[in-house]
Order: sequence, then structure tokens, then C-alpha cells
Amino acid sequence: MLQQEFTSVNIEEFFDSDTDKNNDFSTDIVVLTEQENALVNKLFDKLKTASPETLQGLTDRIAQMKRLAANITHFPSLLQRQIVMGETRTQYTLIEALLVHRDGDKMLHLPSKATLGKGFLVVKYHTFASMIRLAEAANMEKKDVKAFQSATSAILFTLMAEDVYMDLIDDTSIPLDIRRQIAFSLIILWEHRHDQTVLDAAPVLQAVWEARRNLAPAFGTMVGTSELLLISIQMDEDWNAFLKAKLGDKEISQAMEEFLFGLSYEQIQTLKTTLREQGISAIGRDEISAFLGQPIKTDLTSDLRDFYMLYTVRRDNARVRKRLNIPGPHNTLEDHYMRFILERNKEKQHNDVYAK
Repeated sequence: MLQQEFTSVNIEEFFDSDTDKNNDFSTDIVVLTEQENALVNKLFDKLKTASPETLQGLTDRIAQMKRLAANITHFPSLLQRQIVMGETRTQYTLIEALLVHRDGDKMLHLPSKATLGKGFLVVKYHTFASMIRLAEAANMEKKDVKAFQSATSAILFTLMAEDVYMDLIDDTSIPLDIRRQIAFSLIILWEHRHDQTVLDAAPVLQAVWEARRNLAPAFGTMVGTSELLLISIQMDEDWNAFLKAKLGDKEISQAMEEFLFGLSYEQIQTLKTTLREQGISAIGRDEISAFLGQPIKTDLTSDLRDFYMLYTVRRDNARVRKRLNIPGPHNTLEDHYMRFILERNKEKQHNDVYAK
């Protein structure tokens, strides 16, 4: 009975056409990338026989995503010239506006399409997170389940990238031409809710998170050398190039310690002082709360939402230190890694031009 009531839906309806993809002035949000489209097709095929009623619910959810993206697309494009109250606005004027430093929450200074699009990504993240569970329940191949997990993490890192880009744009230690490039990348992200730089960096950041989750930091000297080595062994050449080039920087090593230990710079300094004064060489995870006099969550789950939540804590702490100009990292590890990738890409482009 359920199978007879089910109305088939063509997944291609949720995927941008080739014409849209090749249009430099497309204002479309990317609902599903080519890779995501192929994955969802596989799950649709599996659910046709395994659970038609679940398939109907999933097609309805994706249709809602499509409608939401279409509604956001009705707002003015950030890539096209507009005249508002006699003032000409282009992507270039928006870039210059983004480069103006403003303390506090910038939400009311951002284009409507930017703020609405973030909601779309949250919906997309929840949709793909549910598809991981559906893929597992439908006994899809392990490689397909893993592909769903990777796609979901890429969506989360795209969400995170917006905050990273905003922090980097405000960082006046970065050359102006690089900051302009970052501002343009942010506009592209707002326009399409898709970012190739994020897709390049996401697998590395996810791998770092997985390695961080699986290792057990030795809260002794609080230097984290052994933990760093364990993480590095599992990483690709991009991550190791980043460590080789940047870990000598005090700011970056402090950001790395916060990431490794899951503690703030201030908490790490308190622990270091306490252990040194009491002559204690090492403590266990379960002892940290007692030493700091406050509940500390040191066990990490595989839920990517935990990664994002802990990132936002480090991000907010870094912003406070930067605003008050007090000791400790003024940027997160993710900020530093994304900056490294962007600067390296800029250098490659420069070298390619002169090589011709």
C-alpha cells in the first residue's frame, strides 16, 4: 500500500542545471553539488525498496530545502551592480565595506542574502546528518556512509568558514590584498553557499578533529608535543607544511594548545602554574575539573556539532582577547590554517603568472 501511494521524485530537480553552473552571474544557491547529488541518488534508490515512506519524507525535506534556497535567491545578488537610493553598489564596494573594522556583532551591516543563507546551510546540515543515519539503517556500503559523513562535515566547515573569513578580514596583520581576496571569497560563499577553499581544507580539519578526539592528552607539562606528533603522523602534506612553517609562531602554538587540550589559554596557564608549584608531573582528564575548580568537559564525541561548539568557544575567547589586547591567542587554529591555505594559494597564483 505504501509503495502504491508513493510519488517518485526526480532528484535532478534539486540540482542546478549546467546552464546555471556556467553562468558567471548566477545568483543561485547550490542546493546540491554534483557529488552530493550522486550520493542522494544512491540513497533514494536504496530507500525505494527498503522504506518507501522514509523516501517520501526525505524527498519532502529536500523539496523544502529547494524552496528555501529559491526564496533566498530572490534577494538581490551580491555579484551584480545595483543602484540603491542613488548609490551604486557592486561586489567591489561591498568588499571595501567589509574591510572597514567594526567592533561588536556585524549582523546588521551584512546583506540580507548573507544572513538568510546561513539558515539554509543549517537546514542542509541537519538534512545530511539525518541521511547518515538513514544510510546506515538501509545497510548502504561503508564507503557510501563515509561519503555522507564527509559531505556533512563539509557543510559544517562551510558554516564555520563564514566566521573564519570575518575574523581574517578584521586582522590588519594580513596584507590588504590578501584581505580583499578573503572578502571576495566570503561574498562568493554568501552568494552560492559553496566554497572551494573550504572543500579543500575540510578533510584536513576533520582529520585533525578525529585525531584530537581519539588521543588522550597528557596533562603534565601541558606542552602537547606528543599529542601534536600523533596528530601529524595521520595528516597530509598540507597540514605538515603548515606546522613546519608556522608552529614556531607563539600565537599559533598557543592556539594549537587550546585546540589540543580543549581548554582556554587562561585555564592552561592556571594548570601549568598549579602543577609547577605543587611539583606534580602529570594529571588525568578526570582531575582537571578539581584543579581548575570548575566543571570541564574533556571527553569528546564523534558528533560534529561538538566540534563546532568548541570552535565557537575558542573563537569568542580569541575575539575578547583581541578587543581587550590581552595575552593569549587572538585567532583560532582554524583561522591560522585557513590563512595559511589562502596565502599559499595566492603565492601559487603569483608564481603561475610569472611562469608564463
